[in-house]
Amino acid sequence: MAETRERWKSRTGFLLAAIGSAIGLGNIWRFNYICFKNGGGAFLIPYLTALVVAGISLLLLEYVVGHRARGSAPVAYSLVGKKWEWVGWMTVNVAMFGILIYYVVVLAWCANFLSYSFSMKWGEDPGNFFLKDYLGLTSGPWEIGSLNWHIVIALAVVWALNWFITYKGVQRGIELACKIFMPLLLVLTIILVIRGLTLPGAYTGIKWYLTPDFSKLGEFSVWQDAFSQIFFSIGVGFGIMIAYSSYLPRKANLTGNAMITALTNSAFSLFMAFAVFSTLGYMATETGQQASDVVKSGPTLAFVVFPKAISLMPFAPQFFALLFFSCLLVAGLSSSISILEGFGSGLMDKFGFSRRKTVTTLCVIGFLGGLIYCTGAGLFWLDIVDHFIMNYGAVPLAVIECIVFGWLIKGVVKNKRAKGAEFLMMHINDVSDRKIRSWWVWIVKIVIPGILSIITLIGLYNILTKGYEGYPVSALLGIGVGAILIFLIIALCIAFKPWHREKHLGWEDEEDED
Repeated sequence: MAETRERWKSRTGFLLAAIGSAIGLGNIWRFNYICFKNGGGAFLIPYLTALVVAGISLLLLEYVVGHRARGSAPVAYSLVGKKWEWVGWMTVNVAMFGILIYYVVVLAWCANFLSYSFSMKWGEDPGNFFLKDYLGLTSGPWEIGSLNWHIVIALAVVWALNWFITYKGVQRGIELACKIFMPLLLVLTIILVIRGLTLPGAYTGIKWYLTPDFSKLGEFSVWQDAFSQIFFSIGVGFGIMIAYSSYLPRKANLTGNAMITALTNSAFSLFMAFAVFSTLGYMATETGQQASDVVKSGPTLAFVVFPKAISLMPFAPQFFALLFFSCLLVAGLSSSISILEGFGSGLMDKFGFSRRKTVTTLCVIGFLGGLIYCTGAGLFWLDIVDHFIMNYGAVPLAVIECIVFGWLIKGVVKNKRAKGAEFLMMHINDVSDRKIRSWWVWIVKIVIPGILSIITLIGLYNILTKGYEGYPVSALLGIGVGAILIFLIIALCIAFKPWHREKHLGWEDEEDED
């Protein structure tokens, strides 16, 4: 029998934590641009299709794997076979060292700009302020430049917040924080939407958002973007949801939890878009710009376009700025603590480390690793690492996840032996109120890995033939490919270390009722 494991205090606490993990910066600054670029209202068709076909099903897969394995992603993979353990470590490595380290730096930017909101420090030219004055952007990724100490200080503060919340544990830290963060995020978003819709020219922006261009639906890239957005937005493939679901009680209604988490995440994206597009419509009206000039993605939207739009507001622009950057910070923090917990849970399972030692060590390493992104070349490094990690790290790992858990595992439920996704379906139906049928099995075994494999192959073809954003090959190989190879080496090294205990509740075992 497995050792006593932490548990969520309530189902509500778990759902708020899972939703908090799913909702992040991508919901605010990526979804809007992807929607605008791919047909506006028409994009919602492939987006919602991707949600139903892949998003909910893949999230349910991770929930049932973590719930039955009663452990982190490395535990779950090792129970299928020792030779698969490295995949579990690669998954959490990509999340922790590939994503979280630069993600917290972006949260440091949000913290800085939150403080700048009182004086509107970015002035009349937010673009020049952000790139030159704030980032001290150099000419390329190999011209590192100097550390920006205002970012370093903010980075230390954000890592301290992550440390404090995660150090407190599942119930008193993560669950309690998300019970505060998620209602706060909802209130902030509602205020932003109301304020945006009352601005002159708001209708112009909403029209960009909702006007459908059905001709786009015939383009493969639109469907590719839809599945990619769902995949990355929900946060599957990083070991987070496996770790979170391992803290659930025996009866957990996994199907209901997966549907609520996925639907709430997408609903937030759709709702927040009204705040973003209405504000951008106001900015376009005031400046006479076209949609293509103001609808941007990533840091440009958050730290250049939106500050410019806020500066043009006739009433209380400082208050609107405070709301916007508070929204970004809260959404980002709820996601960052989940990634930290996903990797930390693996180390605690593997080596028996205390939570205090694990969380403290990871936060120190994360802070030191983030310093490269605090230099003048930081934005270039962030862009390259993000592209490679997401497209050639996380997506292929999700394909392997579907193969391992969809085809290879064997287990027993109610004295009935089954294999692959059929076994997991039996476990889901045993512990959940809402039952699922064999369609889920084939989605996990065939549909999702097929779609993600196509996305990966097309991405590889594009980067081999076109490169990426004009970066030199040396930067793509040294930073992008180099990062993935380093994470793979770390994963293999950890996987070959012995477990502090060899007995885990496995696929063959039945767990006693709580």
